[in-house]
Amino acid sequence: MAGQVADSLERTGLDASSFEEMDPSLAEGHHIFYEREVPFELRSAEGSEAPQEVGALEAIKVKILIHGDDSNPTSVRCELSSETNLFYYYYHELDEAGFRHLQEGQKLMVDFSEYAAVLLRMLNHCIKEPHSHLAVFVMHRDGSARLDFIQNMEYKFVELLSCNFQACSEELVRQQITYRYNVVKSRLALMQARLADVNALVKIKNPSLLLQLQRAPPRVTQQRRFT
Repeated sequence: MAGQVADSLERTGLDASSFEEMDPSLAEGHHIFYEREVPFELRSAEGSEAPQEVGALEAIKVKILIHGDDSNPTSVRCELSSETNLFYYYYHELDEAGFRHLQEGQKLMVDFSEYAAVLLRMLNHCIKEPHSHLAVFVMHRDGSARLDFIQNMEYKFVELLSCNFQACSEELVRQQITYRYNVVKSRLALMQARLADVNALVKIKNPSLLLQLQRAPPRVTQQRRFT
């Protein structure tokens, strides 16, 4: 019985890895350069009016994707998603020509080949030093948005970098939700297969221990975020 469960576990594991390869973010040949949850301050803006003074702090999953080599990319894409709102999905993408426009407008002292690394460092600063480095995301009703990286210098706030974002199309959001649902479903099946394997082994070796484990309430541990 345990051998049969182990075979099922192996098959489930293969299914889980195949789902990872179905990530819509990688469909155009990109590869993941960075993927972490980052604390963002979310603000809303109505039309041309100034955005809210203070927004809501939320953990946003940031994914930086590169098309081409890391040292010589053809494009850099940044995607934002949320575990609390599956329909929240924004993206920012630049090729070398688009970066040149950003570089001139904000007087950046880096080349396009360094752009992904710059984003990575700023995002990590927001995780490790949230009191001095802020990521403020301003959303408009038309689907446009702007991400401002701001440093608190105690006596003033300095804007380090500003990136324009756009809400993803309904079709892409549907693809992403389908992908995330299938990944969670696959991982659940994987854990259920592991549990069945453990149950089978313990039942053979120590049946009374299995009864004790099944009666004991599960212990829930609180996860730390932004680490």
